[in-house]
Amino acid sequence: MKHKKINSEISFFKEVYVLVKKVPKGKVTSYGRIAALLGKPRAARAVGYALNALSKDQEQKVPWQRVINSQGKISFRGDMGRSILQKKILEDEGIKFNSADKIDWEVFGWPNMIPSKSLPKKRKPKSINKF
Repeated sequence: MKHKKINSEISFFKEVYVLVKKVPKGKVTSYGRIAALLGKPRAARAVGYALNALSKDQEQKVPWQRVINSQGKISFRGDMGRSILQKKILEDEGIKFNSADKIDWEVFGWPNMIPSKSLPKKRKPKSINKF
Protein backbone atom coordinates (compact mmCIF):
# COMPACT_ATOMS: atom_id res chain seq x y z
CA MET A 1 0.00 0.00 0.00
CA LYS A 2 2.84 2.38 0.85
CA HIS A 3 4.50 1.78 -2.54
CA LYS A 4 1.25 2.61 -4.32
CA LYS A 5 1.05 5.95 -2.50
CA ILE A 6 4.68 6.78 -3.31
CA ASN A 7 4.17 5.86 -6.98
CA SER A 8 1.04 8.00 -7.04
CA GLU A 9 2.95 10.98 -5.60
CA ILE A 10 5.78 10.54 -8.10
CA SER A 11 3.26 10.39 -10.93
CA PHE A 12 1.52 13.55 -9.67
CA PHE A 13 4.85 15.39 -9.35
CA LYS A 14 5.72 14.46 -12.96
CA GLU A 15 2.32 15.73 -14.13
CA VAL A 16 2.98 19.00 -12.30
CA TYR A 17 6.36 19.37 -14.00
CA VAL A 18 4.95 18.69 -17.48
CA LEU A 19 2.22 21.29 -16.99
CA VAL A 20 4.48 23.93 -15.43
CA LYS A 21 6.79 23.62 -18.45
CA LYS A 22 3.86 24.92 -20.54
CA VAL A 23 3.65 28.23 -18.65
CA PRO A 24 5.18 30.71 -21.11
CA LYS A 25 7.89 33.20 -20.29
CA GLY A 26 6.32 36.46 -19.10
CA LYS A 27 3.32 34.68 -17.55
CA VAL A 28 2.59 33.17 -14.14
CA THR A 29 0.04 30.79 -12.74
CA SER A 30 -1.00 29.70 -9.27
CA TYR A 31 -0.52 26.48 -7.34
CA GLY A 32 -4.29 26.06 -7.31
CA ARG A 33 -4.58 26.64 -11.05
CA ILE A 34 -2.04 23.89 -11.74
CA ALA A 35 -3.88 21.55 -9.37
CA ALA A 36 -7.24 22.33 -11.02
CA LEU A 37 -5.86 21.83 -14.52
CA LEU A 38 -4.60 18.42 -13.39
CA GLY A 39 -8.10 17.54 -12.19
CA LYS A 40 -7.21 17.84 -8.50
CA PRO A 41 -8.53 21.27 -7.44
CA ARG A 42 -7.76 20.65 -3.76
CA ALA A 43 -4.12 19.75 -4.34
CA ALA A 44 -2.57 23.24 -4.46
CA ARG A 45 -0.30 22.45 -1.53
CA ALA A 46 0.85 19.24 -3.24
CA VAL A 47 1.82 21.32 -6.28
CA GLY A 48 4.01 23.39 -3.97
CA TYR A 49 5.57 20.23 -2.55
CA ALA A 50 6.28 18.99 -6.07
CA LEU A 51 8.03 22.21 -7.06
CA ASN A 52 9.98 22.27 -3.80
CA ALA A 53 11.18 18.72 -4.52
CA LEU A 54 12.88 19.72 -7.79
CA SER A 55 16.57 18.88 -7.94
CA LYS A 56 19.05 21.57 -9.03
CA ASP A 57 19.18 19.92 -12.46
CA GLN A 58 15.37 19.81 -12.74
CA GLU A 59 15.10 23.48 -11.72
CA GLN A 60 16.91 24.34 -14.96
CA LYS A 61 14.22 22.52 -16.98
CA VAL A 62 11.03 23.29 -15.04
CA PRO A 63 10.18 27.02 -14.69
CA TRP A 64 9.21 26.73 -11.01
CA GLN A 65 9.44 30.50 -10.60
CA ARG A 66 6.29 30.96 -12.72
CA VAL A 67 4.04 29.44 -10.06
CA ILE A 68 2.89 31.80 -7.31
CA ASN A 69 0.04 31.90 -4.82
CA SER A 70 -3.55 32.78 -5.74
CA GLN A 71 -3.18 36.24 -4.19
CA GLY A 72 -0.69 37.07 -6.93
CA LYS A 73 2.28 37.01 -4.58
CA ILE A 74 5.38 34.90 -4.17
CA SER A 75 4.98 32.39 -1.36
CA PHE A 76 7.66 32.45 1.32
CA ARG A 77 9.22 28.99 1.59
CA GLY A 78 11.37 29.48 4.66
CA ASP A 79 14.29 30.77 2.59
CA MET A 80 14.09 34.51 1.94
CA GLY A 81 16.90 34.24 -0.61
CA ARG A 82 14.78 31.87 -2.70
CA SER A 83 11.83 34.29 -2.70
CA ILE A 84 14.12 37.15 -3.73
CA LEU A 85 15.58 34.97 -6.50
CA GLN A 86 12.10 34.04 -7.72
CA LYS A 87 11.04 37.69 -7.92
CA LYS A 88 14.24 38.65 -9.76
CA ILE A 89 13.82 35.86 -12.32
CA LEU A 90 10.19 36.85 -12.90
CA GLU A 91 11.09 40.52 -13.29
CA ASP A 92 13.80 39.52 -15.79
CA GLU A 93 11.05 37.67 -17.71
CA GLY A 94 8.97 40.87 -17.85
CA ILE A 95 6.61 40.28 -14.91
CA LYS A 96 5.71 43.51 -13.09
CA PHE A 97 4.91 43.63 -9.38
CA ASN A 98 2.95 46.46 -7.76
CA SER A 99 3.94 48.20 -4.52
CA ALA A 100 2.34 45.35 -2.54
CA ASP A 101 4.50 42.82 -4.45
CA LYS A 102 1.47 41.46 -6.32
CA ILE A 103 1.08 40.75 -10.01
CA ASP A 104 -1.96 41.64 -12.12
CA TRP A 105 -3.62 38.34 -13.05
CA GLU A 106 -5.42 39.93 -15.99
CA VAL A 107 -2.08 40.92 -17.53
CA PHE A 108 0.30 38.17 -16.43
CA GLY A 109 -1.98 35.23 -15.56
CA TRP A 110 -1.82 31.95 -17.44
CA PRO A 111 -3.95 30.61 -18.89
CA ASN A 112 -5.45 34.11 -19.30
CA MET A 113 -7.73 33.79 -16.29
CA ILE A 114 -7.92 35.13 -12.79
CA PRO A 115 -7.49 32.06 -10.56
CA SER A 116 -10.21 32.82 -8.03
CA LYS A 117 -12.81 33.50 -10.74
CA SER A 118 -12.10 30.47 -12.86
CA LEU A 119 -11.52 27.66 -10.39
CA PRO A 120 -14.36 25.35 -9.46
CA LYS A 121 -16.28 26.32 -6.35
CA LYS A 122 -15.22 24.48 -3.21
CA ARG A 123 -17.72 21.86 -2.19
CA LYS A 124 -18.94 21.53 1.33
CA PRO A 125 -17.86 18.22 2.85
CA LYS A 126 -20.61 15.65 3.16
CA SER A 127 -21.45 14.73 6.70
CA ILE A 128 -21.00 11.06 7.42
CA ASN A 129 -23.81 10.41 9.84
CA LYS A 130 -25.91 12.87 11.72
CA PHE A 131 -27.04 11.68 15.13
